[in-house]
Amino acid sequence: MLYTPPPIDPKAPPVRINLLSDTQTKPTAAMREAMARAEVGDEQVGDDPTVNALCERVADLLGKEAAVYMPSGTMCNVTATLVHCRPGDEILAHETAHIIAREGGAHAAIGGFQVTQLKGPDGQFTPETFRKALHPRTRYQPPQTVVSVEQTANIGGGTIWKKAALDEIVAIAKQHGLVTHMDGARLLNATVASGISPRDMTAGWDSAWIDFSKGLGAPIGGVLAGTRAFIDAVWQWKQRLGGSMRQAGVCAAACIYALDHHVDRLADDHANARALARGLSQISGIEVQEPETNLVFFRPDGAGVAGDKMVAALRQRGVTLAMMDGRIRACTHLDVNASQVEETIGYVREIVRGA
Repeated sequence: MLYTPPPIDPKAPPVRINLLSDTQTKPTAAMREAMARAEVGDEQVGDDPTVNALCERVADLLGKEAAVYMPSGTMCNVTATLVHCRPGDEILAHETAHIIAREGGAHAAIGGFQVTQLKGPDGQFTPETFRKALHPRTRYQPPQTVVSVEQTANIGGGTIWKKAALDEIVAIAKQHGLVTHMDGARLLNATVASGISPRDMTAGWDSAWIDFSKGLGAPIGGVLAGTRAFIDAVWQWKQRLGGSMRQAGVCAAACIYALDHHVDRLADDHANARALARGLSQISGIEVQEPETNLVFFRPDGAGVAGDKMVAALRQRGVTLAMMDGRIRACTHLDVNASQVEETIGYVREIVRGA
């Protein structure tokens, strides 16, 4: 099987420390209670009051006119580009951006768009790199329509795009007639870590969204925001792609609960990530990227253990992580506590000693 997720190995020990991704979070008991009490309707015809309340709240949070609830962050990105672009148009994004590396080629397969890959360290391109990639509009080249950033930059190490760089990219885009789109998969991690409000962070960006199924701990969904006209057009693609839902208020209630209770606590995940990075860096031969948010990327090769071997050895100890872009990625979240971080560091040290 090429695409179907592999079955769980029945011989593998149970996972006790899940650092694979913040998508692994489970709804808390209080969140489940909120979901059970949710007032619901038919989201597809616009009469689910809980979904409507969530969308109004996110639109206000991001300083946009309107918003729409989606089953996934990928659908937020794909529907946004389907509205912003026409077949043959060009999107500019970092070479490691989610729309390039993690969405199955959807923007080309469904929209017929090409994505130009911009280079830069830590998952980010500079405003100058963006400026240099622009070309005059001629019939010989594809129309450059959208510039996209991913906040935070996942494969870049969970790095935060600085507000000054975002503002400069917006200014360049507007000067050259491009639309701006922010992939906000971990947007609130960036705002909590930087102290910049979501409204200010997304100011000038024509479309932006928040993922609720990562560090915020909800089981499903993202909310995409923009102008009323943009969201109206997104609804057509949401319908076409099967993203319109029914009694979605059950899930939207989890998102509202997350906004009420799980935003400020993202700082705990960042602190745990720093503690993990600090502990790993004290093991001779392990190369660690200093985390800015909740993602810790490291290489154990210098300690005599290949990355995939380290991941496999940790899995046998009940700890799960991921190989990503040739490095190991550990992701802290609300289901990982400080003692589990210390336990993981101890296991890594034990594996290195035995190498």
